[in-house]
Amino acid sequence: MSKAVWKGVVLAESNQCEIVERNYYFPADSINKEYFIKSKAHTVCSWKGRASYYDIKVNNDLNQEAAWYYPQPETGAEHIKNYVAFWKGVEILK
Repeated sequence: MSKAVWKGVVLAESNQCEIVERNYYFPADSINKEYFIKSKAHTVCSWKGRASYYDIKVNNDLNQEAAWYYPQPETGAEHIKNYVAFWKGVEILK
């Protein structure tokens, strides 16, 4: 079971993660939505497509754009559609 943890809080937990480019992507239904705020930020990956972001808020601590996902991935990345990956200090425990 893999877990995404920040500030001592489990943000996501699943045994059905997809690993892409050394990032753990968690199924959308495995995240604890109470800690996620949709961000207006977007980036583009040449092969995965346009990424959308979440800010993460735990108590009064805000980690901006610390999670991302692909709502409409390109061909070849469909297996991570809406799966959520993390960075910016979010620890992945395996």
